[in-house]
Amino acid sequence: MSIYVYMLRCADESFYVGSATGDDLAPCIDQHNAGTFPGYTLNRRPVVLVWSEYFERITDGIAAERQIKGWSRAKKEALIQSDWGTISRLAHRRRVTPSPSS
Repeated sequence: MSIYVYMLRCADESFYVGSATGDDLAPCIDQHNAGTFPGYTLNRRPVVLVWSEYFERITDGIAAERQIKGWSRAKKEALIQSDWGTISRLAHRRRVTPSPSS
């Protein structure tokens, strides 16, 4: 079974990351805009599809969805722009320099 992972930009400029099975993502986006789904997007309509990716294996799609949900806003914006350099840079954890001991 295949799956789409997608990102919506909500009316309040926040992002929603979700997934949908099937061959066409348009009905799912229409349902978000119609308020069919209770939850995050219900009071943040209208929503606009800003990114999506198709996965042949549902397990791969679910893993990608979970990963992206944990990303910062900056990293999600880089994904929307397909800016892989920025995504890579943002993926590196900041190193905390230990304070000198007294």
